[in-house]
Amino acid sequence: MHLKARVVVVAAWVACRLPEPPLLALADFAGRVWYRLAPERRRRARRNLTRVVRWLADHDMGSSEVRVAARDGRALNRLVREAFRHAARYYVQLARAPIVNAAYLDRWLVVETPGVIEAALDDPRGALFVGMHMGWFELPAMVAAARTGRPAIVPSETIADPALQAYLVQTRERMGLRLIELSGAKRLLKEELLEGGTVGLLGDRDITGGGIDTEFFGAPSPLAAGPALLAMETGVTPHVFGIWRDLSGVYHVAVESVAFPAEGSRRERVSAYLAAEARAFERHIAAAPEQWLAIFHPLWPDLEAALAHVPAPTPGVAA
Repeated sequence: MHLKARVVVVAAWVACRLPEPPLLALADFAGRVWYRLAPERRRRARRNLTRVVRWLADHDMGSSEVRVAARDGRALNRLVREAFRHAARYYVQLARAPIVNAAYLDRWLVVETPGVIEAALDDPRGALFVGMHMGWFELPAMVAAARTGRPAIVPSETIADPALQAYLVQTRERMGLRLIELSGAKRLLKEELLEGGTVGLLGDRDITGGGIDTEFFGAPSPLAAGPALLAMETGVTPHVFGIWRDLSGVYHVAVESVAFPAEGSRRERVSAYLAAEARAFERHIAAAPEQWLAIFHPLWPDLEAALAHVPAPTPGVAA
């Protein structure tokens, strides 16, 4: 096993045997340090969050903190720092995934829309859930696995380190996820749905490069086309979900159905679905934009072009 994989495995082993509160306190400290030491990551997060909070404020959405951040640079910086803190917490809690069980879910996860989830999982055509890189986004898979008795199938990027990849696959399996490689994923996902299984996709980032430009928080962003294509070819209704953490540490998950259009050309139907999916994403992100982990990655081509020509701001100073 490579050194990196050994370090990850040992760190996860330790994390599973220590109480959670001090680990989360350590994650908060690590998040503050990370914010200071990662100027490029901080700069992208700030640009992306600026677009998000301003759009939310313009549409009368989001918390009072979000609305203040839309017009005040210092408040926006605080939100960016919170984003780093939540990202660090995500990695710490993910390391503790092997000890997450039904009792943990009962204590730390609130399903806001139980009827929608039950209806999706009871559909004999299969269940297609579309989420975002937000909160602890793997937790809903555990709910689905416990309800159906079978894992949720999820396509995932393959890490270059085979030992680390094997460890990640193993830990995800314990959470009710069966990871499959991106290559050939479409066929396997389609087969799973046609057999009445559960499929989970993340649609907020264009990882494969085949995304379709869709208006997202007021500007074109390439959203993954996979959910739309699966829905069109299987007849399964996609269910978009969001998950966020409240101040007490409890996670909340909400799910909504986003029907695939029945009329129009193939391209028109896919584009119309992605537009509706983007609206659902916006509603979920409004609950806690600082917990949307995708803000650390390229999302909008126009912002990426602007970032290439602007120097990184000093931490704590509005840019």
